[in-house]
Amino acid sequence: MFTGIVEELGTVRSVDAVGDGRRLVVGATTVLDDVTLGASISVNGCCLTVIEWGDDWFAVDAVPETLDRTTVGDLTTDDPVNLERPLAADGRFGGHVVQGHVDTVTEVVAVTDQSDGSRRLTFRLPDDLAGQIVEKGSITLDGASLTVASVGAPSEAQSGSPSAAGTFDVALIPHTLEVTTFGGRSPGDRCNVEADVIARYVAGLLAAGRIPVPEPGPGEKGGG
Repeated sequence: MFTGIVEELGTVRSVDAVGDGRRLVVGATTVLDDVTLGASISVNGCCLTVIEWGDDWFAVDAVPETLDRTTVGDLTTDDPVNLERPLAADGRFGGHVVQGHVDTVTEVVAVTDQSDGSRRLTFRLPDDLAGQIVEKGSITLDGASLTVASVGAPSEAQSGSPSAAGTFDVALIPHTLEVTTFGGRSPGDRCNVEADVIARYVAGLLAAGRIPVPEPGPGEKGGG
């Protein structure tokens, strides 16, 4: 389990095909302080297993399932990546519960610079996460625990476009822009998304019919 508090900005040193998978070597130092064989490290929000390491690098394998569902397959040499070790039992819980299991991928729709040096990023709201991303709720983007600033409804003008399902915004302070990959994000960039775990389970229970949905009362939509 992770918290979404990025510990270090690493750099991809190499990417090699291993059958249909990939082996990545990532330059890093902080996350290697207590590394062991088989340890987990979150790489842009994906929980990956350390298979080899040196003084300032570690290697991980990404299987086809990971490549299909995340942006790991997009990574190339010299790309920056957000890194975090799992939360220690006696550690501070600075973000929120992050599993390192990416739900889907979204893309940046707009980037707006603010007068105080902060930046507001607008993302496409994935159809399968509608209802799980809410204003002032938690969300994990490329492994960073962030607060949803607003959720926008789709507009008629966007009908048929990638953002037709709606959008959501996050507001990032200068420190976050400096110590994560978000300082270099621009429209069209793809990011890994993990919904808040509570929202994920509520959505699953609703889909399974385990949570009863009340019937609308008189005067309400669908009522008599």
